[in-house]
Amino acid sequence: MRSRAPARALLAGLLAFAAFAPAAMAADTRISVGSPVGPFSQNKQNEPAIAVDQNHPSVLAAGSNDEIDMEACNAGPDDDCPFTPGVGVNGIYFSFDSGAHWTQPTYTGLSGRGCLGAIGDGDPPCTATSGPIGTVPNFARNGLVGDGDPALAFGPRPAAGGGFSYANGSRLYYASLASAAPGAAPFKGFEAITVSHTDNPQAAAAGGTAGAAAWSDPVIASKQNGALFSDKEQIWADNASSSRFFGNVYVCYAQFRGQQSRSQPLAVLTSRNGGDSWTQKQITPATNNPNSPNGFGRSGCTVRTDSTGVVYVFDYQFAFNPLGAAPGTIQMSKSFDGGATFTRPVDLFTAFDTCNRFEPSIGRCVEDGFGGARSDLSPSPSVDIANGAPDGAGATNRIVMSWVDGQTLNAEAVRYTSSTNGGSQWEPVRDIQAAGDRGYYSAPSVSPDGRDVYVVYNAFTTPFRTTTATPRNLVGVVKHADTPVTGATGAFATLNRGANGDPRGSSQNNLAAEFLGDYVYSAATNTYGAGVWNDMRNGADCQSIDAYRQALHDEAVASGQQTAEAEEPRGEPGKDEGEPEDVAAPPDVQQQCPAAFGNSDIYGGSWADPSAP
Repeated sequence: MRSRAPARALLAGLLAFAAFAPAAMAADTRISVGSPVGPFSQNKQNEPAIAVDQNHPSVLAAGSNDEIDMEACNAGPDDDCPFTPGVGVNGIYFSFDSGAHWTQPTYTGLSGRGCLGAIGDGDPPCTATSGPIGTVPNFARNGLVGDGDPALAFGPRPAAGGGFSYANGSRLYYASLASAAPGAAPFKGFEAITVSHTDNPQAAAAGGTAGAAAWSDPVIASKQNGALFSDKEQIWADNASSSRFFGNVYVCYAQFRGQQSRSQPLAVLTSRNGGDSWTQKQITPATNNPNSPNGFGRSGCTVRTDSTGVVYVFDYQFAFNPLGAAPGTIQMSKSFDGGATFTRPVDLFTAFDTCNRFEPSIGRCVEDGFGGARSDLSPSPSVDIANGAPDGAGATNRIVMSWVDGQTLNAEAVRYTSSTNGGSQWEPVRDIQAAGDRGYYSAPSVSPDGRDVYVVYNAFTTPFRTTTATPRNLVGVVKHADTPVTGATGAFATLNRGANGDPRGSSQNNLAAEFLGDYVYSAATNTYGAGVWNDMRNGADCQSIDAYRQALHDEAVASGQQTAEAEEPRGEPGKDEGEPEDVAAPPDVQQQCPAAFGNSDIYGGSWADPSAP
């Protein structure tokens, strides 16, 4: 039995936690609660993120790529399911009872929800109009489209006269990719990083005009030029008042300098005024040694701070091997001056990508089978630090890290390690997935006091499929381990294993392959851990789509070249929503598929510390 606080404070915390613990412990829950069962693609969510307000630990916010506001496939030609021009995908969800229940607000903005179309190809394409949206508001009026890759963080609110104070409340930051709205030119380049914020999650969660007013306008944070494609951002707010840089906000992201360029450094954005303005620092070289197997750049970054304000940035330096998995590198950079300068990247671990199988029909690595979901960023490190937030008291500053290693096909591993001395030394790396689980994406979190670690991961439980006609299975898993003040993390035990689902029921909007996104997320307080993952339990397989994807694969193999490129989420280089050439047209989805085809959801929840007294 561990003593965490004086008896009176401990008793009060346990009584408060008991109000939601039974519901939270019973099962996981659907986070994307506004999502309809159909039609595709309005029923589609992926790439979830989650954040907890450590100053009000019952308050959680989550995000995802949410296509709830898109047109139905029957709008215009019935065999395509395009993104509706001008319509965003920055899904937002709130919980005020520590993750037991969730709400998705409805605002007003450019929407394609009313574009349901009619059977046949004679009706016009969808034109977005003002209407209900289930995504972060205020983009359209600023000439922007929210393009997903959400990242969220809570921090202190700016104080009157300067600085930050929790006495003034908390601020929620929401970072995402953004493109120009039709007819607008708010920035140079292809994709930018924007950051919105709200100081009143309760008002924002209520939706409507007042809820939209609770959100700021999105601020373009990245420093754009005509060739820049900003991508794969993550955000963090320095949320421990013990830090010298308390209140600073940091965003790391990948800079693709030209869509076909190998120049792709990592950059960090810093805001010292609550997200109103940003400075930028490139922290890695633009290219690697072109003669090395790691000739491409870096992505999949994570940014965190410890209790003193040291900034840690982790990334994955890509590997390249056209014949199979290759050994990339997990790297770490630090800043000791609030983001003004950073140390050179230090190589930490070798991590094999999951490219044992390359799907030629979409030009991407896949893990579950032909026509499968892309798995390019599975080895990217996900990290958290026990910084003692909100006040930094008792911080151990333990760094926890997980990633997925794909060195061996059908034995993809969820790997975990931690450091108690600022990343200078790490405990032995170990595999923590359950028997039979093929890790897909993972994320850890650590309680602010450093006593508990939670790891969330998605996994396939079926071997690589060489036909789209055979069922596949995806599952979400939550694990927990105790940690001492010093020394190695304890053994991991399973807290939750989600329902099974067939990923063949997920889809890119061009229908050429499955789509599950590139990451999962976790967050922890001193009394519970929370997580979100991609889930297919409510989706439905479509045999016509299976046959179409098999035909794409067979044609690509026969021709010796790729016939289509992956196209989601909007905001990554080399995307193409057009139909692949040289094969039959895709099926009319709404006529030939079950209503729940494409119905990917975000599931998650919260689980009490099982070791608490």
